[in-house]
Amino acid sequence: MTAAEHWASELAAWAIPEHIRAQAPESPWAFTPAVYRPPKEPTPDTLSRVRAREALPEGGSVLDVGCGGGAAGLALVPPAGRVTGFDQSRELLDVFAEGAAALGVAYETVHGNWPEDAGRVGPADVVVSNHVVYNIPGLAGFALALGTHARSRVVVELSGEHPRAGVNDLWRHFWEVDRPTGPNADDAIAVLREIGIEPQVERSPRPAWRTMDRAARVASLRRYLCLPAERDPEIDALLDDRPSPPVEAVTLWWPGSASS
Repeated sequence: MTAAEHWASELAAWAIPEHIRAQAPESPWAFTPAVYRPPKEPTPDTLSRVRAREALPEGGSVLDVGCGGGAAGLALVPPAGRVTGFDQSRELLDVFAEGAAALGVAYETVHGNWPEDAGRVGPADVVVSNHVVYNIPGLAGFALALGTHARSRVVVELSGEHPRAGVNDLWRHFWEVDRPTGPNADDAIAVLREIGIEPQVERSPRPAWRTMDRAARVASLRRYLCLPAERDPEIDALLDDRPSPPVEAVTLWWPGSASS
């Protein structure tokens, strides 16, 4: 099995059992757009921001793939003078646009799937993609398209372990099922190396749930666990018994290949 096949197989194992998903009051993949708004107050620089910023010329351009509310791309203003947000959610692109307008930076939003719709956006000095790859079974094609759209550098951030693995105990508590644990960042690195990308790899601590308040966290977990809203107090109590530890952020970066 190739590294790319292993990655896709590991992700496929995260499918929610049909007998559980069928009784979910809401989609387990639903989200609240407001949760994705970048914080109003400045936050400490992350290693990923540092690596992206050092490759940006003054007034340069950024393409944020899987931008969400813009936490990755908009944090690079300045020196970035133009930021393009690319996402499959129109709701999140609206949040991105709101944040970009508040900063007064030139921006564009592109609705589509990466890399299938990558041709709809031009190259940028730096391409960033934060906490997206665990949703991408076809990681090889995804990463190659990031590189062909970056003139200077691609910067990808992901957690060291699968972001859902930390709540596997809640699945056992509520449903008596065991969930997968992989893939992890090392598996993603193996895919990149398999397709000829040799990324620089840097690891740093990243506080868990750093931009989500308690109520939003409980609601998000309840939807993911396919539970009704009346179980919120129980979820909240279980969180008291298991404080969220810091998690590892892994920054991967490599040169881009776009020529113009």
